[in-house]
Amino acid sequence: MYRFLLKPRWILSHLFVLACVVAMVSAGLWQLRRLEERKDANAEIRAAGALPTAPIDDVVPWGPQATAEEVGAVQWRSVSVTGTYLPDDQVLVSNRTYEGAPGYWVITPLVQADGTAVAVNRGWVPYDVQPDGPWDRFAPPSGPVTVTGQIRGAQVRSSGLVEGPSDAGEGDVRVLARVDVGRLQQQVDPALYPLYVDLRTQSPAQPDAVPVPIPEPELGEGPHLGYAGQWFIFAILTVTVYPLLLRRVARNRARDERGEGPDPHDLDLDDLDVPPGDDPRVPDRPDLSVAP
Repeated sequence: MYRFLLKPRWILSHLFVLACVVAMVSAGLWQLRRLEERKDANAEIRAAGALPTAPIDDVVPWGPQATAEEVGAVQWRSVSVTGTYLPDDQVLVSNRTYEGAPGYWVITPLVQADGTAVAVNRGWVPYDVQPDGPWDRFAPPSGPVTVTGQIRGAQVRSSGLVEGPSDAGEGDVRVLARVDVGRLQQQVDPALYPLYVDLRTQSPAQPDAVPVPIPEPELGEGPHLGYAGQWFIFAILTVTVYPLLLRRVARNRARDERGEGPDPHDLDLDDLDVPPGDDPRVPDRPDLSVAP
């Protein structure tokens, strides 16, 4: 009865369905891994946020010589930095949004008393800002300022399949694709820490409404659990429905071999010679016509 299922075209069908099930289960497991990564990242942010604000030299004593691993170990720590902004060396980072509106981040070097500098993400400005300036609208305060904010690792271009946009390798640029502190260092004289600080507070305060400090990271778990459940449900439905389909096909083939015709439960009423008025799919309707 089921011998036909061993024919080449049916074997290909089985393999295709099996591959779909494996892909669905893999996608569900990947979503669960993403969920665990999100939980671990949230725990790291909470642990760093529970620590008191400290001078950046205490948190990153290696200064500009700090490695990516050393910066990663203190990411999200709240630090304070005192110095003077270099507005002539600030750059914009493109494709940043705030409450759904497109715009830029403003990255401005802050020079400390020892001559080293920290790149400060002063916040978001709207997309109508001209990359070529002037940038007087969001000029930083002149003179010494004290900034408090969270340490973030410098962003670099991915080496994966999707690398994203690249920046010019030479010359001075005013707009970057990411907070690439190494690229910024090429056009800034003071030695930069290999990190940037997301500004939270500043004294004296910014005189204008922009830049808008970027919000702190959301600590939700995202949709990963729901997506994983959907993939697993799809896999269960596939392994349930496909055998039922094969059973139905085998049953109909067996009836054909016995000359019994198709299963009456599988008949399509469109194939029967049924007068329109006797179609059982159309319920009887009362006669609403009015006699003359």
